[in-house]
Amino acid sequence: MSIVEDEPDVATTVLDELYPLMGRSFRVGITGPPGAGKSTLVEKLGRECRSRGRTVGIVAVDPTSPFSGGALLGDRVRMPSLFTDPGVFIRSMATRGGVGGLASRTKEVCDVLDAFGRDCIIIETVGVGQVELDIAGAAHSTVVVLVPESGDGIQTMKAGLMEIGDLFCVNKSDREGADRMVMEVETMVEMKVRTPNSESRTSAIGDRRLAVDDWMPPVVKTVATSGLGVPALLDQLEAHRKHLEASGTLTERKRESIRSEIIELTEEWLRRDVWRRPEVTGRLEGLVGEVMDGGTTPYRAAEAILKDVLAAS
Repeated sequence: MSIVEDEPDVATTVLDELYPLMGRSFRVGITGPPGAGKSTLVEKLGRECRSRGRTVGIVAVDPTSPFSGGALLGDRVRMPSLFTDPGVFIRSMATRGGVGGLASRTKEVCDVLDAFGRDCIIIETVGVGQVELDIAGAAHSTVVVLVPESGDGIQTMKAGLMEIGDLFCVNKSDREGADRMVMEVETMVEMKVRTPNSESRTSAIGDRRLAVDDWMPPVVKTVATSGLGVPALLDQLEAHRKHLEASGTLTERKRESIRSEIIELTEEWLRRDVWRRPEVTGRLEGLVGEVMDGGTTPYRAAEAILKDVLAAS
């Protein structure tokens, strides 16, 4: 996995060899604002999966350490009950500048876990406060975790979260206001599903649109610290997986994911290849000087580099 994260050239060969073994795991995304108890919920969800005989992979995305460049905390320290379980593999990843709540190589790390036979892969986003839409492209089912104190904050998040949430979890539901929060979320979900604009769903893996099926996202109350409600949450996730398979939506999401991956890989490789060429980097420095002197603009300079690259191909 370190190769996948840190050595992209070697990683391509490794992932290419592993690809025939991929595609059997079910990927669950856990997202939501900071302080929602996502890590504790992930730990309890992993334990519940293990109690049902499934192997588990957990990819926990953490902020980047300004000193080491690695994960700042490492969610393994927050999941002690799973750390020694041979049926669970936990990988902490640093965002390293990635936006959308995920690290840049999250999907590839999940692919490795998939290839090595993990039945369920749980992806926890970094939880930095922004609407973390990338998770919808990396997971088959996305759980949006909220707390009773979220209150009016839901209104500001609804544009993104209502699009990507397949299930909603009101965690810390032993606190005051939990029932009110459940009702608010249920109302917003119902309005979203029933409005004319809900004929299409914004895909977080591109500008394309995916047709919305007839799944009504449920709202589940949990108290992650005690495990209350976690079995019900897993039951709903299993129901959603069956629904995706029966409706054909799972196949369509996989198709969208593959299309997006091909585009992203092509862009990444082109970028890497172009800036490795000495003639291009030399041309760049000359163009920087021209822009500084007012002889051209950055737009014309970029166009000139592109023309040179295409001419040399």
